[in-house]
Amino acid sequence: MEGKDADKGLGKQKLGYLIAGLLIQGNIFRLEEVKLKIGHIALYVNDLEAAKDFFMKYFGAAANNGYYNEKTGFRSYFLAFEDGARLEIMNRPGMQDTEKPLAWTGYSHIAFQVGSRKKVDELTEVLKKDGYEVVSGPRVTGDGYYESCIIAMEGNQIEITV
Repeated sequence: MEGKDADKGLGKQKLGYLIAGLLIQGNIFRLEEVKLKIGHIALYVNDLEAAKDFFMKYFGAAANNGYYNEKTGFRSYFLAFEDGARLEIMNRPGMQDTEKPLAWTGYSHIAFQVGSRKKVDELTEVLKKDGYEVVSGPRVTGDGYYESCIIAMEGNQIEITV
């Protein structure tokens, strides 16, 4: 963990585990401990190919061959990253595209860990030179993270951290 107090206040709980669900065994209900893992994050975009190219170029994503539903016009790609994380980028006809302020309710940004301060600095500089707006950093945050934040394609925020 990067932040100094990332697991503070968790007591004896196991990080990454949650008591979840009721399992039926005979007539007895019991709680089971399960390890949670986010399967993927999904992001609607206007320009599916440009979004795919962005994540492949700057973050080393590998894309599947894509999916297309002829009835609905829905299209998507699953992008896989080196550590196993996956991002689904999607598009469909008639989507609403609203302004994306820096602070709003809902999902705020996607954060990518690049491994070192030097890599945060280098990637931030490359993105800046390629015309993406840097809205913060690189800097050390109040909670001990070293990061920068850029406005990527279509106004979506991307955080780059160690």
